[in-house]
Amino acid sequence: MSSTQPFATGPVSRTYISQRLRLHYADWGNDSAPPLILLHGGMDHCRSWDWVARRLAARYHVIAPDLRGHGDSAWAPGSTYMMANHIYDLAQLIHQQKLAPVTIVAHSLGGIISTRYAGLFPENMAKLVSVEGIGLSPHSDHAKKPVHERTRKWVEDSRDLAKRQPRRYPSIEEAVARMKDANKRLSDEQAHHLTEHGITQNEDGTFTWKYDPYSRPLAPYDMSREEIESLWSRIDCPVLFCWGTESWHTDPVKDGRAAFFRDIRVEAFEGAGHWVHHDQLERFMTVLDVFLAA
Repeated sequence: MSSTQPFATGPVSRTYISQRLRLHYADWGNDSAPPLILLHGGMDHCRSWDWVARRLAARYHVIAPDLRGHGDSAWAPGSTYMMANHIYDLAQLIHQQKLAPVTIVAHSLGGIISTRYAGLFPENMAKLVSVEGIGLSPHSDHAKKPVHERTRKWVEDSRDLAKRQPRRYPSIEEAVARMKDANKRLSDEQAHHLTEHGITQNEDGTFTWKYDPYSRPLAPYDMSREEIESLWSRIDCPVLFCWGTESWHTDPVKDGRAAFFRDIRVEAFEGAGHWVHHDQLERFMTVLDVFLAA
């Protein structure tokens, strides 16, 4: 049972079961308030949202899950992390905890999962915020490859992963340095926080990242572009899409994807890369607050 008040110092760790996997989520309490899910991206974890969660916890019942194969959630058997499994996990969390109608704020892979869930179950959605999370650009090379090329690439990538050992860091400081190398906009405080919650210590005293390496390769098959667009068109809640102008992501208005959403606002963030909510936290919260209050 969640606390009726938001936690002053941080969330409580809880678990739920989805397809026989024990999955973890951080619960920030305040369960009498409207529910809001914060969903992270690939190779990330639920505590990546802490700065956002702290500002929302007084107004919402904030829940931040770890995707399967990430953070403190179980790894999937085998080596395949399909979009359908991620969607099912999100659907189970919302169903089991009776969160509908729910607001979702999601990043990257979490945004892809959430936009498809919102198209499948539009009646369960209040509002949706996607931070660089619609999916590959329609002009990407991967989207244009025939199925035999995509599947062969996935086989080769998975076979290559089987040969590797996850990188081990002698100290937390070296892992922090790798975190800052991945996103040079992070402050020292951000990098340490993300690293502390994103690593686990091995028996020999070294540290490795918590996420399953097999979650990295792009899945060999997925819904067709037309099927994905049909799901977007079914979303009837307001949608906010945020993207960083210094990211690899393309403008969804210019590439045509925004046109498939009934009610969408697109916000570009100068001075931000892929992690908009880390790179431009203050402006992100301002834009988010206006959208949620509307």
